[in-house]
Amino acid sequence: MPTASSDDFDTDLLTPLYLANPYPSYAALRDTAPVFFSQRLNAWVLTRYQDVYRALKDGRLVSSRRVSSYSQQLSAELRSQLQPLFDQFDTWIGNMDPPDHTRLRRLVNAAFTTRMVQAMRVEIEQLIEELLAGITSGQTVDFVRDFAYPLPAIVIGRMLGVPREARQQLIGWSNALTAYSGTGQAESQVAQTASQAATSLSSLFDELARQRRLAPRNDLLSQLVQVEDQGNRLSRQELLGMCGFLMVAGHETTMALLANGLLALLRHPMQLQQLRENPAAIPTAVEELLRYDSPIQHQTRSAAETLEIGGQRIRAGDRVMPFLGAANRDPDQFARPDHLDLSRAPNPHLAFGLGPHYCLGAPLARLETELALQALLARWKKIELVDTEPQFRQHTSQRNPLRLQVRFSQ
Repeated sequence: MPTASSDDFDTDLLTPLYLANPYPSYAALRDTAPVFFSQRLNAWVLTRYQDVYRALKDGRLVSSRRVSSYSQQLSAELRSQLQPLFDQFDTWIGNMDPPDHTRLRRLVNAAFTTRMVQAMRVEIEQLIEELLAGITSGQTVDFVRDFAYPLPAIVIGRMLGVPREARQQLIGWSNALTAYSGTGQAESQVAQTASQAATSLSSLFDELARQRRLAPRNDLLSQLVQVEDQGNRLSRQELLGMCGFLMVAGHETTMALLANGLLALLRHPMQLQQLRENPAAIPTAVEELLRYDSPIQHQTRSAAETLEIGGQRIRAGDRVMPFLGAANRDPDQFARPDHLDLSRAPNPHLAFGLGPHYCLGAPLARLETELALQALLARWKKIELVDTEPQFRQHTSQRNPLRLQVRFSQ
């Protein structure tokens, strides 16, 4: 493999300084080694907008080999112990390529169109009010725990028909699943905990699917069960994988967007005040919040054949990581990229990806964030950041503060 760049990316990766602000590291890579082989990540890291844009649309960079490429690095014993985890991830549409990806995505696309998502507006507004009603003026709260996590988890849970009493468990399992791949080289115990979570997640949805076969309801799980019963379109394992993927992806990204977004606004009080004075600008502001501090920092692909990116030879089987967060701060694409500009337009950010794997839940994430900001600014005249340097999640891709201590007051 190529030698490491003179940049200290691998050394800095996941250090407290990096987690607090990874963007200087991305800028250094863009300047010195924009297509860089990371020994720590065992992957080619892409940091320029154009390289990331092309990679996301390049059919030679596939998603279906990501799980197998990771499992092959493990001992036979550990690989056997983690099989439930690999079975779960193998059937996530984010880890599939056409034609299976096309077939499965078509089954759920209708539930996440802008029109269908907008039909949920009133229900989401009511849920936001319920969550905010539990906060009293002058109270310090953990915005992540008390709002950013429960809002999207409840919304996607309701869509899937998950009972209220099971939602907290689902959040824990989701955390375990996303943690396993987030350190660049996941520890054995982290991976085993994720494998146990995958087993529990599958068992829950297996039971819920059994119930829906006996008594269908007006929820997405019932629709998926009906498709499964038609035969040859959605297998049992695909059904369980789809439910797991939607539950995890449906709340993790939006949670991070809400937390990162509020943190960015509180660190830029003049921008926040402008938004208060012109709430009609919130949809445009959400796009800038997505660009400025992207919830998902990178995606992962495998090269199906030997190819070239940015003058570097990528061999068949090599892993490639297009860094969305780095692309969204590229000065060749965005003027003053490190500056938060809530009026920025056009804003061709890549926070939701691009191409066949463009984020399925993007319309839902946008709507939840827009409604949340509207409600927060209308309800509270003052929002203060209590902990000015929150600790961020130990993860190479998922970016969000673990806790966000804020004080709301009238």
